[in-house]
Order: sequence, then C-alpha cells, then structure tokens
Amino acid sequence: MKEKLIRRYDAAERINHWIVAVCFVLLAISGLAFFYPAFFWLTGVFGTPQLARIVHPFVGVVMFLAFARQFFRYAHHNLLNKEDVKWMMSVREVMKGNEVGDIGRYNGGQKGMFWMMVACMILLLGSGFIAWRPYFAGLFPIPVIRLALLVHATSALALIAGIIVHVYAALWVQGTIRAMVEGVVTHAWAKKHHPRWYRQVTGKESGGH
Repeated sequence: MKEKLIRRYDAAERINHWIVAVCFVLLAISGLAFFYPAFFWLTGVFGTPQLARIVHPFVGVVMFLAFARQFFRYAHHNLLNKEDVKWMMSVREVMKGNEVGDIGRYNGGQKGMFWMMVACMILLLGSGFIAWRPYFAGLFPIPVIRLALLVHATSALALIAGIIVHVYAALWVQGTIRAMVEGVVTHAWAKKHHPRWYRQVTGKESGGH
C-alpha cells in the first residue's frame, strides 16, 4: 500500500534551507579556527588561512540574505501562542515521544529556535560589519571593534549551540529529515507532531481536537 504524503516544503524552500546550512558549516569551521588556536588547522578547508579570513564575511552575507528570505516566509508561522507554552512546559513528555498541545506548523521548540536565530543573525551581521577589514573596520574606533568582536563570538557560539540542538531534534524525530530532503511527510507524522497544521492542510479532524 502506497503511503499517503503531505507536501511540507517545496523545492525553493529546501534549496534555501540547505544554502543556509552549508554557509553555517563554512562559517562555523572558519570562525572556530580564528577564535581557538587549537582549531586553526580547520582553515585548510578553504585552502589557506588568508583565504579563509577573506571568504568568511562574504559567506556570512550570503547566509544572512538566505535566512532573511526564510524569515519573511516563516515569521507568521512562528508567533508564539498558548499551545506553544504548553509544549515548552512539557518538554520531558515530548522527549519521551509524547506530543503535547494542538501544535500548528511549528512547535514551541522550533519557534524558540527561529527567534534565537533571528537575534543571532542580526547581532552577527552588525558586529561582523564593524569588524570587517579592510572595508568597514576603519570607520570605527578600536574599542568599538573589540566590543563587536566579543558580540560576534558570543552570538556565534550561541548559534552553534542552537544549531546542534536543532540537528539533534531533527534526527530524534523520525521523518523530520525527510521533510527537508524530499519535501514531504506522511499523514501519520503530521497528525502526531503537528495536528493543527495537519487539519489545516487536509481539512480533516485529528484525534479528539
């Protein structure tokens, strides 16, 4: 029997997601190499340390622009409501595989991750702009550049930690990776993890809701 599928992401959405993902990996590798001497060998991924330093901010701009597209597409889906609060207060149950609340397209954890990424992206862009040599750093005094570098590093570490949780959650919930690779999920997956979204896209009732 052929499984019934629901379209969750179209090709453009998936391509945009993977552009952000690839840029993030490149930025994390080069950023960690600059920040921690023990990781300096990672600059070899770019050929030379000098090339890594030149490429890093340009990749950052590409990532920001790609994420900006995601922001305008998904922001209205990520507004918190009481069901999300219920979900957040029941994370232990969720970790056991029991879904909590009448969840829409995204759950409380995904929404929290979305807004954390928005904050980090803004801080990274602003601080990166101030510290970007040879183009813009000359416009700012040294103390401001030092503060910008601190903000940049702190925001980057927060984003890296958030993405690790994001990837872990995607691997933990079976069927999630398929949504971003093939763009589809099963009816059973949607009904279990995002019942309100399931009803919206199918017009069907889910469980006791």
